[in-house]
Amino acid sequence: MHAPDGFIDAPVSAAAGLVAAGAVAVSLRGARRELGGTSRSSAAVSGGERTAPLAGLVAAFIFAVQMLNFPVAAGTSGHLLGGALAAILVGPYTGVLCVSVVLLMQAVLFADGGLTALGVNITDMAIVTTVVAYALFRGLVKVLPRTRRSVTAASFVAALVSVPASAVVFTLLYAIGGTTDVSIGRVATAMVGVHVLIGIGEAVITALTVGAVVAVRPDLVYGARGLQRKLRLRVNGELVDAPDSPEPVPAAARSHRKVWITGLAASLVLAGFVSFYASANPDGLEKVATDQGMDEKAEEHAISDSPLADYGVKDVDDARLSGGLAGVIGVGVTVVAGTGVFWAVRRRRSEDTDDATSPSGTSV
Repeated sequence: MHAPDGFIDAPVSAAAGLVAAGAVAVSLRGARRELGGTSRSSAAVSGGERTAPLAGLVAAFIFAVQMLNFPVAAGTSGHLLGGALAAILVGPYTGVLCVSVVLLMQAVLFADGGLTALGVNITDMAIVTTVVAYALFRGLVKVLPRTRRSVTAASFVAALVSVPASAVVFTLLYAIGGTTDVSIGRVATAMVGVHVLIGIGEAVITALTVGAVVAVRPDLVYGARGLQRKLRLRVNGELVDAPDSPEPVPAAARSHRKVWITGLAASLVLAGFVSFYASANPDGLEKVATDQGMDEKAEEHAISDSPLADYGVKDVDDARLSGGLAGVIGVGVTVVAGTGVFWAVRRRRSEDTDDATSPSGTSV
């Protein structure tokens, strides 16, 4: 659903850019709590330490899976947006940053999604999907049985709904700032219709990924924290919650290295090899734009002649090798950029905590 330059006029693109910048700023602050724990307790900090290295990997995995367009209807394909997956795995604020990093890498390295439309794409694909998906996910988890299967089921529903929600928001932005005179009603019907189908694919990918991680390392899934019911004791004839006690952490859970290596390897295989077999059909937005005449004023990307434009390496004639190398480079750059961002956020959180606990930071 990457909008190119020229789809949305300058004022609305600028406004969306301000919204995106504000959301990223808020997310940077919120991610400090998610990556560093919500309190200075050892349990909270431990959770943050496990989330921080996973966040960069989640960004790289989303980049890789977004290269795998899957067919959804006659002549149309879809791909993962990733907001639901990121929010559930690493938290909503960190999730916004994950998808934003991916969109930034795609725009500046691969000429995918316009540069002036970057604010529109972040608003639509990072903010809307993450907020809608995580709000629905938390609501479902509260009413469903507190089990790992419930986390997977809630992930499926949240991801499914997030995609057409993103399509609705894009349609609203186009209704305000679209550059062609088209029927908004027809655009809305076409966008929502095709993106409901794409949402099914998003839901399957999200549920399978979340379910796989929950099965082996539930401690790494942000949305699965606190699922264990508290022990209830009978005191003077009444049931009360037992006092919290530190839970022993299994030896396998003390290190995230195996999960990180496995996830990175999977991302490299998906982007470097499996992506060659992705559907070549236009995605939902491209198809609707062509059918409805929305692409009449679309502009060529400012870096359309870059060495990695269109997910291929310039001057490499073999299509399989060119696409595979571009995918591997993209995963590598994204994991480095994402890890750098989250490391900096995590470090800032640690510095803030140190300042608060230092003698000069205490109050009398």
